[in-house]
Amino acid sequence: MLHRKIFLFCSLALLFNFCTAQKNAGGAGWVSLFDGKTFNGWKVGDHDSTFKIENGAIKVNGPVAHLFYVGDVHQHEFKNFEFKAQVMTLPGSNSGIYFHTAYQEKGWPEKGFEVQVNNSHTDWKRTGSLYDVVDVREKYAKDNEWYTEHIIVKGKRVIIKINDKTVVDYTEPKGYQPDASHSGRKIASGTFALQGHDPGSTVYFKDIMVKPLAD
Repeated sequence: MLHRKIFLFCSLALLFNFCTAQKNAGGAGWVSLFDGKTFNGWKVGDHDSTFKIENGAIKVNGPVAHLFYVGDVHQHEFKNFEFKAQVMTLPGSNSGIYFHTAYQEKGWPEKGFEVQVNNSHTDWKRTGSLYDVVDVREKYAKDNEWYTEHIIVKGKRVIIKINDKTVVDYTEPKGYQPDASHSGRKIASGTFALQGHDPGSTVYFKDIMVKPLAD
């Protein structure tokens, strides 16, 4: 009987710790995708040296590469969701957050959309742009400062917020067909990826989390 009570107590303690971790990840329904210590649940093809972990964050610097979420949360297949990450760019840096994408060994992801990370790179399409779909010229974040990048996808609508300010609100038109240069850039479902853009760019990501939404 004593052993049963100890087992029950330990089980409740583990459940409490799990629930507390989930709550700390961002509140009800939010789930962390990055543990701050390892790349568990993430996968990169070519140039895996582009991604490192420093002080609880993913540091991105090096040749073109993409780090894809391939973990167990929602079987890494997301249709409707909210996604949040804390991001910091160094001056002159470029990166991106992909959604509705799929793992590939090399090159720029062919499937899904890129949400731009760029506060001072030579590319004029700034942070928060739904790249080559709805591009943002204004600067809503600064280099050397952590900011929040928040992506919401529900049905055919995409909302992008930077530090809680909506910078893109896009609804894919009925019957939409992307052009040949971005043939996979159509709302569907898929996973997330972080972009390594070039050796001259250094970007940090932390507190990466998702809230799956009902279809």
